[in-house]
Amino acid sequence: MRAFIFPGQGSQKVGMGAELADASTAARAVFEEVDDALSQTLSSIMRDGPEADLTLTENAQPAIMANAIATLRVLEQDFGVSLTDKGDCVAGHSLGEYTALCAVGAFSLADTARLLKLRGQAMQAAVPVGEGAMAALLGADIEKATALAAAAAEGEVCDIANDNDPTQVVISGHKGAIERAVALVKEHGIKRGIPLPVSAPFHCSLMQPAADAMAEALEETAPGSFTLPVYANVTAAQVTDPGEERDLLVQQVTGRVRWRESVQAMRASGIEQFVELGGKVLGPMVGRIDKEAQAISLLTMDDIEALAKRV
Repeated sequence: MRAFIFPGQGSQKVGMGAELADASTAARAVFEEVDDALSQTLSSIMRDGPEADLTLTENAQPAIMANAIATLRVLEQDFGVSLTDKGDCVAGHSLGEYTALCAVGAFSLADTARLLKLRGQAMQAAVPVGEGAMAALLGADIEKATALAAAAAEGEVCDIANDNDPTQVVISGHKGAIERAVALVKEHGIKRGIPLPVSAPFHCSLMQPAADAMAEALEETAPGSFTLPVYANVTAAQVTDPGEERDLLVQQVTGRVRWRESVQAMRASGIEQFVELGGKVLGPMVGRIDKEAQAISLLTMDDIEALAKRV
């Protein structure tokens, strides 16, 4: 059994999608449709930068999605490998959940791009610049990270944002609380705390204004039915009902990305192979979560062709 998985923020880089666009009309069509939907030339920022513009949350989120969907369209249209025929479920990390929903037909490509642009803008606007922060805790499991977050909070927000794998947890909240947490890592048996270069404290309770904005947007552009089950970030469980998924996408803005548990749940359901589309972030995480799982990351035309020959 096979899961197709989709990366989140941090996987963007200048030049992303260029090889696919040069080689495939299917990929070019994706980038053109996203440009039209957003009324901006996002594809040129993806190809040529500047990096500062690509890293802006409102650009990074639709860009990462567009690159992953372009990878999928190349696989499907150029190599004849259908996600619905060859996959058993989908999942995505944070914004990647929207990409996953686009991949299984719950959202159109244009709507997905517009929702992610809005999501990025709303998340950026939720907390004034400089008031929030995030940090990656390396060598931390969820128990150690939870104890550290509680110790560092001191009345401020210090939440677990991402439970990525058994060795990496991300915390998010007020800048002072995150700085205290980084200073306290050794006392909690954690190897390192690395402040992340992000523009806002994602996936914590400070994001409530962004959750409210997404609730409104998802009322107007609600997910439709989907062809494969989706594993939701906030429950780490399979979802097949569009109404339930809409509510979970709202909760996801302030809620924890339960990636480690999601992978474990997919494994428990019989998934043996994980295919990451458009990134090389989740595949290595899968390997750290379960050494028996097979993880493949598709970034290049050669990667896509190699998979197409095997499935």
